[in-house]
Amino acid sequence: MNGPLILSFEGKKPKIHSSAWIAPTAVLIGDVEIGPDSSVFYGAVLRGDVNRIRVGARTNVQDNSVLHVDRDAPCVLGDDVTVGHMALVHGASVGSGALVGMKSALLSRSVVGSGSLIAAGAVVLEDFSVPAGVLVAGVPGKVRRELSGEESAAFIPHAGRYVDVSRAQAPLDQALTLDEVRF
Repeated sequence: MNGPLILSFEGKKPKIHSSAWIAPTAVLIGDVEIGPDSSVFYGAVLRGDVNRIRVGARTNVQDNSVLHVDRDAPCVLGDDVTVGHMALVHGASVGSGALVGMKSALLSRSVVGSGSLIAAGAVVLEDFSVPAGVLVAGVPGKVRRELSGEESAAFIPHAGRYVDVSRAQAPLDQALTLDEVRF
């Protein structure tokens, strides 16, 4: 089995910290930087072609998520961020300790404050600024309530669990062939 697809774009190539884990089916293109102990799971695409993507420390980008950019809007994830399955983060910034729920979408130039929760399926519109420590839900996404300090603090160990999960993934040389699993 091959490793992840990692491509340069117009002379810029991804930079991946030595402690980060990238799934074999992930795709990283262009100006992408992955921080220490971070993980990019199966089927995720990080396309830094017309601007930059930065992923902080201990941040996880889960299965089939897409991180992309606009010419005027980089994609920046802070430390200890969780990006849930099939989420879209497009030219947006996400503060440290935030959780971006499954199938949610963050549109260009939106900003998510530290310790906030974007509910599953929510759509954060262009140029919308989410304060720190709040819950956003709905289409379009609206601030529904403030989170308690305990609620926001729980997102950091959640992200930390993905450091452990990524380290438990089978090394490429242990991947099974289809013939090995047929019955």
